[in-house]
Amino acid sequence: MTLGWSPRPLPPPLAMSPAGETTTSTSTATSTATTTNEPTPSPIPVHGAPNTTPAAQRPHPKPGYPTCKLRFECRDLTHEGADIFLSTNKVTEDFLAAVRTVLSILYKPSQSNSHIPGTRSVTLILEAMEGVAHTTGSELDDDHKEIHFSLDYILDIPTEPPSRRKDEIQGVLVHEMVHCWQWNGHGTAPGGLIEGIADFVRLKAGLSPPHWKKEKKDNWDGGYQHTGYFLDWIECNYGKGSVRRVNEALMNKRYDEEAFWMGLFGKQVKELWDEYCKTMPQDVALDNKKDRKEPDDGVMVERDGQKTKDQLEKVLE
Repeated sequence: MTLGWSPRPLPPPLAMSPAGETTTSTSTATSTATTTNEPTPSPIPVHGAPNTTPAAQRPHPKPGYPTCKLRFECRDLTHEGADIFLSTNKVTEDFLAAVRTVLSILYKPSQSNSHIPGTRSVTLILEAMEGVAHTTGSELDDDHKEIHFSLDYILDIPTEPPSRRKDEIQGVLVHEMVHCWQWNGHGTAPGGLIEGIADFVRLKAGLSPPHWKKEKKDNWDGGYQHTGYFLDWIECNYGKGSVRRVNEALMNKRYDEEAFWMGLFGKQVKELWDEYCKTMPQDVALDNKKDRKEPDDGVMVERDGQKTKDQLEKVLE
């Protein structure tokens, strides 16, 4: 059986002209375009209109705070304090919150963040020990910090009101986190100022414990909440960001008390302290005698949750 199939005609052969043009061998395949010796470039696709806004006027990414690696270690999971900590706190969430709180109060972010210490990691270590907590550099170097938190202290935190334990744990964590990110005048700043800045941050974070109080006694650099309240007064009376300036002034220079405070506020720190003390009621004593009283039997009794008369009498029996 024969199929009705015939081959399709081939296209006309191509030939190169002496001028380098490509032409067909038939007269009917002439080009309507002007011939040229240069190849015709392929069209470049256009994806939207070009951005004609000057670079200086274009929006830049909003600067953010630096980040660091966070580690957690519990050296005795059988300790009752460990159970309290783990059941009361969300470790990751609260750890991150402490970092954000400290950085947002002490610094404003920039594109380089060169004004913020280059802390690379913070390790929270729960262990049985005396005291409350302390912060050190790690064995690797001082850019890797360790916060050591006492399990014994956590165990003794009062349970009332119900939020007391969580607030106290977070307050201590925020205080110690300040030491991971603050400047110290190359180790020359007074310890009272360093601790006062840490408690100022805790105060601004709304984590001050119920026993804290403003006092006139001692000097301005008594440390902790004593100096923290003084710095808070400076913040309120000499402008928002004053304590931020105090911290950043300790970045590159060694601490010189007279030049330091005069340069920041135009006054000596003792003048500022006197102004602060004048804002407190006159019945606030200049020493701690008001914290004690003489019972009828002559036994000294401490206030503020210290030993009661009955407890002392049992000791004397």
